[in-house]
Amino acid sequence: MNNLPYIPGSAPFTLEQRAWLNGYLAGLFADANVGEIATRPGSSLEEKKTEPLLVMYGSQTGTAEKLAKRLAKEAEKRGFAPRVMELNAYASVDFSSEHRFLIVTSTWGDGDPPDNAAAFWQHLNSHTAPRLDHLSYSVLALGDKNYSDFCGAGKKFDERLEQLGARRIHPRADCDVDYETTAKQWMEGLWPALEKVGQASRLSPIAKEPAEIAGPGFSELLLSTGSEPGQVPDAHYGRNHLFPARLIANRKLNAAGSAKDTRHLEISLERSGLSYEVGDALGVMPANCPALVNDLLQALGCDGEEAVSDARGRETSLRQALLTSYQITQPSTDLLRILSERSDDAELKSLLAPARRADLDKFLDGREVIDFLSNFPAVTFTPAEFVTLLSRLQPRLYSIASSPKAHPGEVHLTVAVVRYESHDRRRQGVCSTFLAERVEINRTPLPVFVQTSHSFRLPSDGDRPVIMIGPGTGIAPFRAFLEERRAIGANGRNWLFFGDQCQAHDFLYCEELEAMLAGGTLTRLDTAFSRDQSEKIYVQHRMLENAGGFWTWLEDGAHVYVCGDAKRMAKDVDAALHEVIRKAGGKSPEQAAEYVQKLKTEKRYQRDVY
Repeated sequence: MNNLPYIPGSAPFTLEQRAWLNGYLAGLFADANVGEIATRPGSSLEEKKTEPLLVMYGSQTGTAEKLAKRLAKEAEKRGFAPRVMELNAYASVDFSSEHRFLIVTSTWGDGDPPDNAAAFWQHLNSHTAPRLDHLSYSVLALGDKNYSDFCGAGKKFDERLEQLGARRIHPRADCDVDYETTAKQWMEGLWPALEKVGQASRLSPIAKEPAEIAGPGFSELLLSTGSEPGQVPDAHYGRNHLFPARLIANRKLNAAGSAKDTRHLEISLERSGLSYEVGDALGVMPANCPALVNDLLQALGCDGEEAVSDARGRETSLRQALLTSYQITQPSTDLLRILSERSDDAELKSLLAPARRADLDKFLDGREVIDFLSNFPAVTFTPAEFVTLLSRLQPRLYSIASSPKAHPGEVHLTVAVVRYESHDRRRQGVCSTFLAERVEINRTPLPVFVQTSHSFRLPSDGDRPVIMIGPGTGIAPFRAFLEERRAIGANGRNWLFFGDQCQAHDFLYCEELEAMLAGGTLTRLDTAFSRDQSEKIYVQHRMLENAGGFWTWLEDGAHVYVCGDAKRMAKDVDAALHEVIRKAGGKSPEQAAEYVQKLKTEKRYQRDVY
């Protein structure tokens, strides 16, 4: 008797490998078995769906990738045969034979796809993109409403797939940074829509109870947290169950006379069970500035003891909610809308029009919630109403600046402390000043989690050369890379481009880098200090000055890494990379673009930008 072969969960394969193999076997044997199994009424074998499901992601920091894998895990429990891969792996997919397609993607820059989705977008948006009339799809988009191109990448994919004839079986969901609720709602409507796409054999080699087959719902995977009322704390620390770490060192990296304040922070992960790899980020959940909370309470006419709900729906005092639960610097769109309606302010109403988003962004630059409360004193709120108009306080991600092999049980960060003045008021970064000023060494609990970043990894071949470009705090992951390469005895050459304002004051980790240079871990070190001469010089200028050597390293198989500011530095460095290839490699602009794309496809050009 012919039964459908399958790979059991106990087999030594990853989720993705097992899903791919099950999908392949389902397609190979389903037609041969469907008639036989269908004629076996009363069989002890329960029906099990084997419909293939393609899940692809675009992820810059790892959140979209994690969601895509959770989605695939739940799909497998529901009987689908999911395959999970990054969008840039599209060349390995025969889309003509695919029928169910899900995209989970974040957005970075000016509404652009993440690096590991950029090649797919270029292909999808080209005149050579194939028709996809047979394809059913849906998109889960991740973004941040504080940016004008909110969920821009997800919207582009959604619209372009529709233009190519694909059938949207479930509306796109646009998730803000607080994505759990929206993702849950998208999921609830997704499964029925997928069920309706085509018919296939439903086979199962082992009879199970329905609850056992379904397993925990996807919403539980997203929302489970040890801090929820009535739930048992999870021993596994993560984004929804933060580990209370200890700060064990806080050292200023800039010398006296610098205009900057950059800190080297060392955090103990002892007894956390947390592990990380170089290239990962550390999530830190800050508390807001107590002085700013006092200013808000005064503007609201409250004493802070009023009862309100925190962001998780638990009762707390207004003061505590403002300190630890809500974002009290950047105003939400809801708050601005209510202010415009109750004040009848024509300018604010006009700025809130969708067509004027760029003007609103410019207007909001340097303004915070306290400014609007002060400028509209006649508009009043009850404490309970006010907190509903605030966004939830979010963790900040910092590139990890240490190798766990060099510093077991610890994680190091390189943090630029943000302080500035605007509109006659002193401002400060929420998390950077929390870390620098308000977390006491070995005393204040520091809530943290590890954010895995599969898209920012050293080459597995230790003999490969590495080029690292990281001005300012962008040096952080490259300190970790160099420590890692030294610890494992990697033989590959290492070239670092570093820049800052003044060499005398802002040469971060100068002694460490010079020791690595002398010891041979660091092969080349090129620096650019922008204010040490009349003409400003940046890392991209050093790249162009060394175009010949840079090109030789590329041709020798070097991997290129960039870390730092996405809006200015990363774009300038990318342009310089194209120019290096064009100039030193003798390529046309089109050929240089193809060369860079090939680097990305081969994961030889990776960026950790923010």
